[in-house]
Amino acid sequence: MTHNPFGQVLVALVTPFAADGEVDWDDVERLIDDVVTHGADGIVVSGTTGETSTLTDPEKIRLVEVAKAVAGDRAKIIQGGGSNETAHAMDLYKQAEQAGADGVMIVTPYYNKPTQAGILTHFRMIADATDLPVILYDIPGRSGVPIRYETLLRAAKHPNILAVKDAKGDLAEVSRVLNQTDLLYFSGDDANVLPHLAIGASGLIGVTANIAPKPYRTMIDAVNAGDLHTAQAQHKALEPLVRATMTHVPGTVATKYILHGLGRIGSPRVRLPLVGPEDTEAALIEDEIALVRGVDGLDLSRFRPDRNAAAGGALPKVHGTTR
Repeated sequence: MTHNPFGQVLVALVTPFAADGEVDWDDVERLIDDVVTHGADGIVVSGTTGETSTLTDPEKIRLVEVAKAVAGDRAKIIQGGGSNETAHAMDLYKQAEQAGADGVMIVTPYYNKPTQAGILTHFRMIADATDLPVILYDIPGRSGVPIRYETLLRAAKHPNILAVKDAKGDLAEVSRVLNQTDLLYFSGDDANVLPHLAIGASGLIGVTANIAPKPYRTMIDAVNAGDLHTAQAQHKALEPLVRATMTHVPGTVATKYILHGLGRIGSPRVRLPLVGPEDTEAALIEDEIALVRGVDGLDLSRFRPDRNAAAGGALPKVHGTTR
């Protein structure tokens, strides 16, 4: 089995913004300290949930620096913001390594819809450009193309490519790859964390963990100890919270809406083209939250959602350019 240099409870961190859409660095620090204190041992910054598409490269690198400063040796910091341009991604990850990242997560090139040969070349060239351990991010729902089984087997031969974040949901394929490689697997689907763990995944990279990292820590520790009953109890308790976070609007939008309602970030603002939930969507999120019971470390008694604060989206002062 490959040594795990990433942690097991990884939070796909939202990037808190002020109402004007600029990064709220004080909130970034508070949120990182909060999730690490409550059980996260890995942080993925500027990934999908962190709104990587609308962050500038300097913001992405500063997120690594801030996360390292806050987490110290308590959690690994993974740079999740890639690019569908290979050269751009190579440069970004080199900068992340210099900034102190502990690993990188490479998303399948999106929009271009490359062949499997192109995907493999993209992964290998980026992995060659850094000494950091690499997680491949398989999310065809966003990228438009899956990483096929044969490609994963070939990618696994690269010494720096150690893991996969699976958001494809094909558990049979996960088992097949686990049987034939030493790749570590991380669940990239909050609703399927326990099923992934049950067939041999090493951990999770979760969105809902921004709100409640502690039950995921409990679940992981229970699975490690062979205590299925405790793991199942956490899975059941988390189900309505996962539904609230991941079902009605993009996970980033719902997570910020909930975190703001709990007073844990100063604004629920997202950057355009993302917008806050409309009234009907907000009502659905709030209805799901009302069903949440018994989630470790989560006190919803002070949940005060603010639909007006969440409305619309922001245009930052500097846009995230490719070059």
